[in-house]
Amino acid sequence: MKNLANNKLSKFGQLLNLISWLLGGSILLVILLVGYFTGIFNRTNAIPITVTTENKPYKPEKTVWKLISMDAVVHEPDPELVKYGRELIANTAYYLGPKGKVAQQTNGMNCQNCHLDAGSRVWGNNYGAVASTYPKFRERSGTKESIVKRVNDCMERSLNGRGLDSTSREMRAIVSYIKFIGQCVPKDTIPNGTGIWKLKFMNRAADPTKGQVAYEQKCVSCHGKNGEGLKSPDGIVYTYPPLWGQHSYNIGAGLFRLSRLAGYIKTNMPFGATYEKPQLSDEEAWDIAAYVNSRPRPTKDLSKDWPKISGKPIDHPFGPYSDNFSEEQHKFGPFKPIDEFKKAEKKKQEALKNKTQQIKS
Repeated sequence: MKNLANNKLSKFGQLLNLISWLLGGSILLVILLVGYFTGIFNRTNAIPITVTTENKPYKPEKTVWKLISMDAVVHEPDPELVKYGRELIANTAYYLGPKGKVAQQTNGMNCQNCHLDAGSRVWGNNYGAVASTYPKFRERSGTKESIVKRVNDCMERSLNGRGLDSTSREMRAIVSYIKFIGQCVPKDTIPNGTGIWKLKFMNRAADPTKGQVAYEQKCVSCHGKNGEGLKSPDGIVYTYPPLWGQHSYNIGAGLFRLSRLAGYIKTNMPFGATYEKPQLSDEEAWDIAAYVNSRPRPTKDLSKDWPKISGKPIDHPFGPYSDNFSEEQHKFGPFKPIDEFKKAEKKKQEALKNKTQQIKS
């Protein structure tokens, strides 16, 4: 009996050992499988991928402007006017271009060729902060400007045409749409994501020659080798706008300033690029902008612009200036020295103003 009990205990112990071995093996197998599929034991996968500001300008922790849905237009006093305003922005040439059904007074481009998605795309030169900041004083005209004045500036400069009558249905529609777009933005605020991305200055001048190489690699398929753009099959509107030549924006347009065009290119070009997933380096954006703006385009009388020359932006390409930097440097850079000079001058003026006020008091 005693031997029988011992045999049973021995077999029971062996069974326990077998179960322990199986459990241990199973646990080890699970650990190995998890490690394999998650890459824990793969040292190359363990190295984090760095995304630099060169390739990704947007900082995820900062919220961006949210576009109001067009569904909300039903709550507007005149929904059809707002819808017509959007249509005019999206298909300007169809109504106001050389073959326009309403009038023939622009170059054939659409407003949304510069203000993407009918002025609604984040960092796409959108209208998000227009209603919140206008009317406002602008150095270029030296006056307080209304939205109407701002719209006609685009008509005369970016669309190289004639301004609209301020009382016309077309102007009232465009203004209504712009106000609708920005109605949720508090007065005197500029939300993150509105307007154009401010690209960091380079330590060198933008180079049109390098820009031509990049342009021919990444821009020709849409805008053409000669910057002529691509018209839609009906021949009335541009699918992809001309970037220079007689049908493009003139020298008075905002995008003729290099920083504006470079920032616009960085977050939106080539086709498919976004502010979250840009396809160009900062240097490529600057150089392509330099190439595009060095090409021939329509002129404009700018003699009444910038009545106070010290108010000119650092990249305004035409003198005279309130500094000693050349016209070439104001056009292509490097812009850092000009920017630093202007900031230093501003501090001097503020200090002088404060000193004067102290003497008077």
